[in-house]
Amino acid sequence: MRLIVRTLSELCITVGTLIVLFVAYVLFWTGVRADGAMNDQIDQLHKQWSTGSVPAATTTTAPADPAAAPPPPPPAPYHYGKPFAIMYIPRLGFTWNKPVLEGTGRDVLAKGLAHYGGTARLGQVGNFAVAGHRRTYGDPLKDFPRLRPGDAVVLTDGTTWFTYRIDKGPYKTVPTDIGVIDPVPRKSGYSRPGRYLTLTTCDPEWGHSHRLIVWAHLDSTQPVESGEPDALRR
Repeated sequence: MRLIVRTLSELCITVGTLIVLFVAYVLFWTGVRADGAMNDQIDQLHKQWSTGSVPAATTTTAPADPAAAPPPPPPAPYHYGKPFAIMYIPRLGFTWNKPVLEGTGRDVLAKGLAHYGGTARLGQVGNFAVAGHRRTYGDPLKDFPRLRPGDAVVLTDGTTWFTYRIDKGPYKTVPTDIGVIDPVPRKSGYSRPGRYLTLTTCDPEWGHSHRLIVWAHLDSTQPVESGEPDALRR
């Protein structure tokens, strides 16, 4: 009997240790690796941009009627798993900046924010839709519920600053509600084509049964040479 009790005790200790190690891995180590990966992606972009490997510059202001105005030149092709832009959200902190990569596979989401393939490209007419982890892998969108209408979401592709303004959200829905990333996203309040941005993340904080969504419109653009946009100077 003592042998059985001792064996069970040792098994419980072993299992408990494994659980602690797993939690530490999820909470700490994936974050360390993701932070390093995101920094590497940003460094990669800066190197590309410093050597002139950037898309053609786009317009300097967003037209009153984006759908009616001629679109700016299309950006360079996006390649799965490769970064093409950096996103800044002042509401989440003035040191908050994350790379945006093409595709939404797990390998991509482990290195930054992920652009939904098939949605509009940055600054183009349509819906530029981006996903990110709320927890684990660096917790890039941990504070997503803090976002409010009027908040700026700023991106750069190395030649142009794109400032989007949030119009609605955070809105809670289910993962099967793919209409939230339509060209004119359903339930967003938009009624005609435009230059939109959709951000998505998981809800609850440590689960994935639902999604939180915010929608934004392109408010303005300006060349990188003219300096940072006002949204990043406040």
